[in-house]
Amino acid sequence: MFKWLSKYFASPAELREAGILGMNSRNFKFIAKQNKRRLYPLVDDKVQTKALALQYGINTPRLIGTIDYQHEVDRLPLLVKDWPSFVIKPAHGSGGKGVLVIKSHDGETFVTPSGRSLTYKEIYQHISNTLSGLYSLGGQYDTAVIEEMVNFSHIFDSYSYQGIPDVRIIVYKGYPVMAMTRLATAASGGRANLHQGAVGVGLDIKTGKTLKAVMRNMPITHHPDTNADLSKIEVPFWREHLLIGAKAYEMTGLGYLGADIVLDADKGPMMLELNARPGLAVQIANGLGLGKVLKKVDKYYPKRLSAEERVDYLLTGKKPEKKK
Repeated sequence: MFKWLSKYFASPAELREAGILGMNSRNFKFIAKQNKRRLYPLVDDKVQTKALALQYGINTPRLIGTIDYQHEVDRLPLLVKDWPSFVIKPAHGSGGKGVLVIKSHDGETFVTPSGRSLTYKEIYQHISNTLSGLYSLGGQYDTAVIEEMVNFSHIFDSYSYQGIPDVRIIVYKGYPVMAMTRLATAASGGRANLHQGAVGVGLDIKTGKTLKAVMRNMPITHHPDTNADLSKIEVPFWREHLLIGAKAYEMTGLGYLGADIVLDADKGPMMLELNARPGLAVQIANGLGLGKVLKKVDKYYPKRLSAEERVDYLLTGKKPEKKK
């Protein structure tokens, strides 16, 4: 773990020496310079993101339908009549706010993964709140997105509590540079949200294996609810995870972004969403400063490569052979 974590305070010089990327530096040196404002809607609007992903061959949960206006809320039973499980989320939400997962239903009673039963009236109210902008960025009027529920891979059963773990990959100029998996806990209410008490496990960017694990910014070795040994995590289909992150660069034109990916038992890695302003907690989970990594990409990594070539370079360190 960082040397400076053993102290209550760290000087700016110590933080710079550790390569820690602060919020101001992230905002001005990377987000402002690499992400053009006009491109933000491509990732801030989940409907646009999903449509783009299909164009670029990126695996993502299937869109069942959208509800844009209050008078359309009554369409929900018709939309999901052939879908025993589904997810409702705000098109412009962030941080997992407003996401409601339904594991089963009969049209009148809706059951969440935790076993909680909701009435149709409660579902109706949730969608109404979504449309009003309760969960959206800036409180703007929103759209309720209805999509298929990911068939969570059982590989991670013992590593998450009543929630689907995801992988967050930070992508810089098309190169995946840092990653972590976020694991739900009882404290986080079954959500993979670090600020709410989920576990963050730093992953080696080349292998998908555990580097370090933290909860509320403090190091841990085992999951607090399942007691699973976090050091044994190795994310399968790791190259496919990296490819999703690399392809998101061409898909959006954003030079600095976060890609959130889940592992479906039948369909493999699936992109849940993209973020033009990814947080910095990934540094704590990895025990590594992001600043040094980004400078390394600027200085040494080859340009004008395809997504596949960038991932191969990342994994092997070898530049692709020039075509004759």
